[in-house]
Amino acid sequence: MRTGLFFGSFNPIHNGHLAIANYIVDFTDVNELWFVVSPQNPLKDKDILAPDYQRLEMVKRSIPINENRMSVCDIEMSMPRPSYTIDTIKALEQKHPNRTFYPILGSDSMESITQWKDYKELIYNYKILVYPRKGSNIDALAKDYPVKIIHAPLVDYSSTTVREKLITGEDVKNIIPESVLDYIKDFGLYQTK
Repeated sequence: MRTGLFFGSFNPIHNGHLAIANYIVDFTDVNELWFVVSPQNPLKDKDILAPDYQRLEMVKRSIPINENRMSVCDIEMSMPRPSYTIDTIKALEQKHPNRTFYPILGSDSMESITQWKDYKELIYNYKILVYPRKGSNIDALAKDYPVKIIHAPLVDYSSTTVREKLITGEDVKNIIPESVLDYIKDFGLYQTK
């Protein structure tokens, strides 16, 4: 079984994440995709991070009921923090020895890969799938690293954009799933204090 690992804080998950995930399960070598919800990215500010259990729940709610190729992976919630991608993959390999794992990263993350723990081991021991992010030089990444560039749809908004729109009361119906928006409203997430 070839399993794509889509790492992220998903704070919150949005339609761009889902478009990329759908593209990957439809057009790459992976048979399934796991959204690996990260409790704390060591390279990102954590002040505006929704609680772990709520981000996990939003990802669960975003996956269509009839979509059996995608699921949520909460392994990092029980690992030491901050979590590191290489440690997560090794832990998953121990739990699931019959699976081959494909890390999925945005081109912006690949551009900072040299700051990651054991990044050479990650780059040279795993087949990394890289999707484009606005402002990244995909050609340079493909030249510099042994990664597979996937031509998933280019999304011009981010979770940061979604949070900003929620804070200012802008309409986000077209960029996050309705089930996620309902959850955000029910719990008052990403509201100004």
